[in-house]
Amino acid sequence: MKIGVLSDTHDNLSNLLAVLETCRERRIDTLIHCGDLTGFELVSQFTGFRTIYTPGNMDHAAGAITKRFKKLRTDNFVGPVFKGYIGEVSVAATHSHIDNKVMDLVNTQRYRWVFHGHTHQRRDEVINGVRIVNPGALGGLGKEPRSFCVVDLSANAVEFITV
Repeated sequence: MKIGVLSDTHDNLSNLLAVLETCRERRIDTLIHCGDLTGFELVSQFTGFRTIYTPGNMDHAAGAITKRFKKLRTDNFVGPVFKGYIGEVSVAATHSHIDNKVMDLVNTQRYRWVFHGHTHQRRDEVINGVRIVNPGALGGLGKEPRSFCVVDLSANAVEFITV
């Protein structure tokens, strides 16, 4: 099962639209957004996708973001940490501005995948048998070229895509 993983949009509509178009072309219907969408206005762009959203430190409109995502689809998730399954695969996601949260999730060894954002830097590593992925950033301060990733959970594959 393939999913789209993105983070740190920081209100960059053009990059978000490019990501969503790529996901539609690839018939991806589940997205994990690891926080810092920033404004609630962009939520409507996620129409048609099941979305797992973990608010970040720049999501000052988190209440409005939550209401809008839940209004789009009843199976959307919004909360500081997602812990669950996508298909048969255990995953967790967070923004990672919460101290030690990523490593706490990794150290439980309950999840095959842990996704996070916040650092604006791509990451793909395995610690204690858990794959940790940061898709990079779509907006905000530019440490690296803008990117997101497509993850094939069943094939254990990550493809970083520059926007």
